Parts: sequence; C-alpha cells; structure tokens
Amino acid sequence: MDENVIADSTVVDSVVAKVLDPEVVANTDYQELLNLVWEKGVDMLMSFGSRILLALVVFFVGRWIINRLKSLFAKMLERRNVEVSLGSFLKSLVSVILTFFLIISVIGILGIETSSFVALFASAGVAIGMALSGTLQNFAGGVMILLFKPFKVGDFVEAQGIIGTIKEIQIFNTIFNTLDNKVIIVPNGGLSTGIVTNYSKEETRRVDWVFNIAYGDDYDKAKAVINDLLVSDARVLKDPAPFIALTALNCSSVDLVVRAWVKSADYWDVFFSMNERVYKTFNSHGLNIPFPQMDVHLHQD
Repeated sequence: MDENVIADSTVVDSVVAKVLDPEVVANTDYQELLNLVWEKGVDMLMSFGSRILLALVVFFVGRWIINRLKSLFAKMLERRNVEVSLGSFLKSLVSVILTFFLIISVIGILGIETSSFVALFASAGVAIGMALSGTLQNFAGGVMILLFKPFKVGDFVEAQGIIGTIKEIQIFNTIFNTLDNKVIIVPNGGLSTGIVTNYSKEETRRVDWVFNIAYGDDYDKAKAVINDLLVSDARVLKDPAPFIALTALNCSSVDLVVRAWVKSADYWDVFFSMNERVYKTFNSHGLNIPFPQMDVHLHQD
C-alpha cells in the first residue's frame, strides 16, 4: 500500500485517539481541539485531493489519447479494406482494452492496490472462456473468414452440406440464402475449418454434359449438331473452345461428353438451355435419344 496512505491513516488514528481520550478532552481547550482536528483534516484533504486531481487529469488525458488511437486504428482498417462488421468489432475491442488499462492506472494513482483487480479480471476471463468455448470458436472462425475472405457476400458457395448464396457474414454466424429461398444460419466455427466450394470465386466456369445417341446413329453428325448449338450460343466462350468426344459405349447408348466454358453468372442458364435445344434438335437430324432396353428370349422346351 502507498506510504502516504499509511501516513494519513496514522494521523487519523492519532487525532481520533486524542478526541476520544477522556483525559485529553478534559485537559484540552475545546477550541484548541477543534483547531487540531481542523488542521489535520485540511492536511488530509490536501494530500488526498492532490491525488484525486492527478487521477482526473490522467483520466481525461488518457481518454483523449484513446480517442486519437481509435481514430488512427479506424483509418488503418479502412485503408486495408477490412469488412465493416469485423472493423466495428476490432475497434470496440481496442477501445475496451485501452480503457481497462486506463482505469487500472487511475486506481493505482488513488493509492488502491491494483494486483487484486488484475487477478480478479484474469480469473473472470478464464471462467468466461471455458463457459463460452463453442461461442469463442465461432468468433475465431468469423474473424478468420472476414480476414482471409474465402467467400464474400453475394458469392454462391457449397459448405457444410448447404448450397446457396452468402447473404450476410457476421462475427459468429454466416447467413445463407438457398436456391429455394430458405435462410440458413451456419456457425462460423465449422465454416472456417471445413471444406468450402466457392462457385463465384472465378469469372468463368466449365459446363459439362453427357448426351446419348442410339447405336447405329451417325456419330459425326451428332458431334457436328452439338458443336453448332454451342457455337450459336453467344454465352458460350470461344476460348477455351468447346470439347466434344465419345466417352462411353453403354448397354443401350453411345455417350458423348460435352464441355464448354461460360461466365459464372451464365452457368445454369446455359446448362438448362443446352439440354432443351439438344432434345428439340436431335430428332430433326435423325438422331435418337435412347432409353434403357432389355431383350428377353424365351426358350420353349
């Protein structure tokens, strides 16, 4: 404890002892006793008042410094294009930490023992960390996602068995909007450690089809028809060029694998459109889309 505090406490005890001692009271003039109490009281107030004044000065100067540091930190986050939600949280965290150290400093200036406060806060932090282990894992995952950006708002991704568009990235959760317009909230802990497929990360995607023709149909004609359909679609990119090849001779069909590159935003439109155009076009060119057949031979004994 501060030596000044001990000294002040000793003075108070001595003054109180003199006031309460019957012999002192009997042998001392009342006015003189009041003057003694007044003098000692003024000395104590002056000593403690100077500490209060110093503590107030340190507090207000510290608050000004903290505000300046927060402003500089906010500008740094803005220059680095940190996500708004993460930036807000980090600014709040920095403010709380700096304010905590400022309060500890002010308490120390007032002469109060600070080690007990630090130990108390440390114990509380450990207890809270153990109680909120799952929540803290999600928080850490959210920070990792917002820092390294494996996906962003508006991306179409597949993760944790969910396929959908990222609607919002929060500190603890990420909100998905599925193709059938369901909103699914996924904890960030699993997202940050699991496999994430981001279909919007690249500007282009490859569309794959497998089209079937019957045995006996003209393969070269089928290949030419499919190529004409791809070339006539402006959404299909010329580079890389479409790829068409015979991939398998199945039980009931000859299978052609078709691959074409499109912009990511056109993927599904091109996929469904091509299926429809092939179905409508094959028949007019004498190409048949087969279906599974089974020949049954009966032998009569």
